[in-house]
Amino acid sequence: METSYQEKDKLLIFEMTEEIDHHTTEKIRRKMDHEITRYMPRKIVFNFNQVTFMDSAGIGMLMGRYKLAKMLGSKVEIMKIQPSVRKVLEMSGVLKIIPLTEDTMAG
Repeated sequence: METSYQEKDKLLIFEMTEEIDHHTTEKIRRKMDHEITRYMPRKIVFNFNQVTFMDSAGIGMLMGRYKLAKMLGSKVEIMKIQPSVRKVLEMSGVLKIIPLTEDTMAG
């Protein structure tokens, strides 16, 4: 996972670069929590462009970061999801809670 932060817009982008399952979520969770509390961004975007697989552990990890962000007053968005991951996010209801966007600078 790669992270980028744009100070001008207080935008934190997490670029997911691996499968998200119960083997990888703890490492990802720790890194995300550290970066979120370090930067206190206005907006957090999860870029799933390179993720081809995600299971329920990934859903839990994502929702936990969403709750943390909301507690800190940040907006959260998801972008660039592969069809297989989109199906998991739709079936779990995540996309009803976290909006899907293509433009990280919007809103």
